[in-house]
Amino acid sequence: MQDVQHAMQRIQIFLQERQEADGTWRFCLESSPMTDAHMIILLRTLGIDDEDLIEKLSRHIASKQQENGAWKLYPDEDQGHLSTTIDCYFALLYSGRYTKADHQMVQARSFIREKGGLTAGNMLTKLTTALTGQYQWPPHFIVPVELTLLPPSSPVSFYDFVGYARVHLAPIMICADRKYVRKLPNTPDLSDLYTATPIAPGIYNHSVLDGFVRDGQSFLFSIHSYIQRLPFLPTQLHELSLRRLEQFILARIEPDGTLYNYSTSTYFMIFALLARGYAPNNPIILKAMHGLIGSIYPLDTGAHLQLATSAVWDTALLSYTLQHSGLPNTHPTIQQANRYLLGKQQSTYGDWRIRNPGATPGGWGFSDFNTMNPDIDDSTAALRALHSLSQQDASTEAAWKRGLDWVLSMQNDDGGWPAFEKNTNSPLVTNLPIEGSDTVSTDPSSSDLTGRTLEFLGSSAGMGLTDSRMQKALHWLIANQETDGSWYGRWGISYIYGTWAALTGMMAIGVSPNHPAVKKAIHWLLQQQNDDGGWGESCMSDEKKKYVPLRASTPSQTAWAVDALIAVFPQSTPALTKGIRYLINSIDANDWTTSYPTGGGRPGGTYFAYHSYRWIWPLLALSHYRNKYMSS
Repeated sequence: MQDVQHAMQRIQIFLQERQEADGTWRFCLESSPMTDAHMIILLRTLGIDDEDLIEKLSRHIASKQQENGAWKLYPDEDQGHLSTTIDCYFALLYSGRYTKADHQMVQARSFIREKGGLTAGNMLTKLTTALTGQYQWPPHFIVPVELTLLPPSSPVSFYDFVGYARVHLAPIMICADRKYVRKLPNTPDLSDLYTATPIAPGIYNHSVLDGFVRDGQSFLFSIHSYIQRLPFLPTQLHELSLRRLEQFILARIEPDGTLYNYSTSTYFMIFALLARGYAPNNPIILKAMHGLIGSIYPLDTGAHLQLATSAVWDTALLSYTLQHSGLPNTHPTIQQANRYLLGKQQSTYGDWRIRNPGATPGGWGFSDFNTMNPDIDDSTAALRALHSLSQQDASTEAAWKRGLDWVLSMQNDDGGWPAFEKNTNSPLVTNLPIEGSDTVSTDPSSSDLTGRTLEFLGSSAGMGLTDSRMQKALHWLIANQETDGSWYGRWGISYIYGTWAALTGMMAIGVSPNHPAVKKAIHWLLQQQNDDGGWGESCMSDEKKKYVPLRASTPSQTAWAVDALIAVFPQSTPALTKGIRYLINSIDANDWTTSYPTGGGRPGGTYFAYHSYRWIWPLLALSHYRNKYMSS
């Protein structure tokens, strides 16, 4: 018991020392070095000679290269990730710090060619190389720009894609339609990354649709063909579509100049604006670059461009967790954090309103500058943090009620909760022949979002099984349980995350620990415990859509498993004791397991190592353990 309390105090002190003057916690959200490569490419493309920044980005990229020359998305990935390796190879050459003759580049090039070369890369890599004159644009992009002319009520429309997909797709559609290329004299030549013989200078022997579509003509391509056959003004309609896409982008630029605060969408936005005739020194482009620079996080290995900044998410989770660990809402640390959170509640109507027209704004976003793109997880995290204060302060109570109402209004018709937009799960879009359409184009209900929302509604809003909305959500969860007893988590890795979210949510609304679904999930969870008492799951689970053990334990995944067991068991168990002991011991650990990416982004393409997670989730699990078992 003393060890638990001592561990909690150590984490509390560390976190209080890390709080910023504005009340936030700003831990790094680290993903693959693809974003760093993007930043170098942008700086060189726009002629911005910030050599100090390019040096730091290059150093960070180089530090991640493996002995075989490849770059990986996660430590246990087999051999390496082809597209990330292409991106890094290109960027390091573009930085001017490396030449093709350097040993690191020879190794990288050998790996790329061995894995099929540039033509075997993913869509985002081919887009980057097409934009810089290294890859041939296909005659037609699979999503025609005319799609933007169809209203949201159409059988398929641009708004059937979820918001984060739309802000990436819109600039890509412009660039692909214009077949835009910006190749400068110092742009590296990547022709040696092709394993096939060129059929003409700069044009390589690959399918014209390779990398952009799968085989077969799609429903969306038929829209393009139909528009071309119209007897009236197809050219004018085409230009109108391009203008509408441009206006769509401009209307979603956040105050820091970025597009929805994603560095990847901002990257493609800048190329799209260039394709529309904007000069490289246009104020909108320069402000976007300034926003990207503001998203760069300094590291011992150099600098990393975060895909998004996580100040709201980290601050909400840490305020809530510290309160559960014993800090009252009157503590200066909590007061500062909650003051910041109250200032970040959104009051504007974003695109979420299209499918939820009757709701009033009240949610929170992920990033510091999000003003129009709230999400369920950040909103419930902020509401958890503000719950205690809302019971004492009238203005906070009003804000809390607005947030609660917004969260409840976002429940999908099937009973679950999405991440960003209600009922955005069109089977037409999900099954489009576009790379990743089945995982990142729509926003269906997910087990982790549904479970975490139920946990909030049960623990903080006092809702239970007598409420029909809770019953509907529970039915959805049970129907989506895997046959082995686990649940898949979309935004964390992966089955441990989903199972934790589902179990804690079910317990919070009053489901019996003896419910068959609960017992089956606990049996599965206990089977995955490692000999050291912890739990660990590979990012490979997210790619294969089945549980793959990591063969090592991580602090965040262990905390999720322990927290799920605490929620179910009325008394501590030997498995729980072993898990708690692992969490205590992990405080002083500093190896690959403590920085392993346990956040989900784009399956097979983007995984997040939240630098905050090794502190947040262990402290929360230790707090729940102490509060439930040690105070009785």
